[in-house]
Formats: sequence, structure tokens, C-alpha cells
Amino acid sequence: MRVGIIGTGAVGTGMGLLLRQRGYTIAGVASRTMASAERAAARLNCPAFADPETVARRSEIVFITTTDRAIGPVAAAIAGRGGFRPGQTVIHMSGSLTSAVLDPARQAGAMALALHPLQSCADADRAVANLPGSVFSLEGDREALALGERLVHDLEGEYFIISPEAKPLYHAAACVASNYLVSLVDLSYRLMQAAGMAPDMAARALAPLIEGTWSNIKEKGVPRALTGPIARGDVATIASHLRSMAARAPELEEIYRSLGLYTLGVAGRKGSLDARGAALLGQLLANPGSSPRSP
Repeated sequence: MRVGIIGTGAVGTGMGLLLRQRGYTIAGVASRTMASAERAAARLNCPAFADPETVARRSEIVFITTTDRAIGPVAAAIAGRGGFRPGQTVIHMSGSLTSAVLDPARQAGAMALALHPLQSCADADRAVANLPGSVFSLEGDREALALGERLVHDLEGEYFIISPEAKPLYHAAACVASNYLVSLVDLSYRLMQAAGMAPDMAARALAPLIEGTWSNIKEKGVPRALTGPIARGDVATIASHLRSMAARAPELEEIYRSLGLYTLGVAGRKGSLDARGAALLGQLLANPGSSPRSP
């Protein structure tokens, strides 16, 4: 099948490389700048075009892999210039947007699909390495879903069908797992630095702990991988954390308390925390300046 790629960033170029390896023909690429399109074309051994509608006309499958905010306007522009036709499938790879953003293609008779990998792709080479074997969400027209299943199969991945209404919650989950994980690691670094450790040493010191925790999650799952003072109901240790934080890193105390309160629920599901310990920790974490009282 002939594939066109509009938007030659990490995901678009990476998908093009992977599909070309698997026997798809790359009919052409276009991007915001001709220089970007030409760089991708050189890697994909295909022509580069200044206008996206030419790429669309040459293709049976059209990937619009621009920034999220550009997908709708690009689809509308291509449709307005006669770039879409019946029988085509138009695909975007946004995690937050549904296939509705491709309605201009639908109105021209094409099918629409939102195909999103639960994966992080910092550049095209990382996309080539990471996308195969990933889990993808699929949302769109029935015929387009069948093509999406084939594409995921060709990438040795897994897929699940998601409803348009659930897409924002799905994307929130992905953001927590990817973006907020970085934020949690940064929080840990900042607390370690407040304790007196140099930033570069903090990164080195915490890396084995982070990697070990992730290994435990993969091996045991949540909540069994949870360890530490909340899991064992150690009120005195959490109280000491909060006292030290109030003195040395007060700007980080609120987020620490919020995470602690959430972790009480995980510990409860693990079954390692009794009702009395949970009540004491909940009182301590929810009330700045308080000391725990027996329930």
C-alpha cells in the first residue's frame, strides 16, 4: 500500500521508516518546511513535496503526524484542495485527539483513524526502536479500524479499541506514566539536594533505586511492589520527613503530602496497613502542622 506522511517529526519519520521496512511504499512526504521534508525524504527514499495535498493524492494511507493543534487545520486545507478521496484512510497519531479532528477527510469520502502508541519517541531513531511491540489505541471508522489492526500487527504490537469519550482519560493516564514520572524523579532530586547532596550525585545515587522499583513493578505489579514507611504504617518516619521538609524544603511539602495520601490507598490494597495505621497517617498527611492522635 502507498503511504504518505505529512509532518516529518520523530513519530512521522519513525513510522515511515518502520512501514518501509515492512514492505509499504512511501509515496511522499511533506512538512512545515521543505528542509524538514527533504531530510525525511532522504531517509525514506521517497519524494518530498511542498504541499501536503500532493502527498495525499499519491497515497492510499495518509498519516498526518503534525503537532496536535495543526492536525485539524492541515486536514481541512487538504480537503479544501481536493487531496482526499473515497477509499483512502487518513490517520493521526495524537494521544489526546479523537478521529473527529479528521472530519474534513470523512466529508471527502475517506475513512478516519486515530492510532496512538503508548510509547515515548524523542527522535526518529528512538521511534524506530521503541514503536515495535508497543500497545496502540485505535479509534475511528469500522473499516479504518481493520487497517489499524493490520498496521499494529505489522509492528508486532498490541491494540485496544477506545471510545472517543474515553480518549481524554486515556491520555491523562499516559501523561501520568510518562510526563509526571519525570516530575516525580525531579521531586526526589530536589529533596536529595535539600539534604545536601550535589545534583549530579543525586542523579547517580537515585538511579539504581528508581530502576529497582520499576523492576519490582514489572515483576510483582501494583500494589505488591509498594515498600517503605507508608506500606508498613511507620507514622514516626513520615512525621520526621514532614518536620525536615518544613524546615529545609517547604515548597515541596504539599506535593509530598498529596502523594502520601494517595499512597495510603495503594498500601490498603496491598493489605500491609491496618486501619489504625491508615487513620494516623491520614491525619498526619492531611493536616499540616498537626501531630497524630490515636483514633
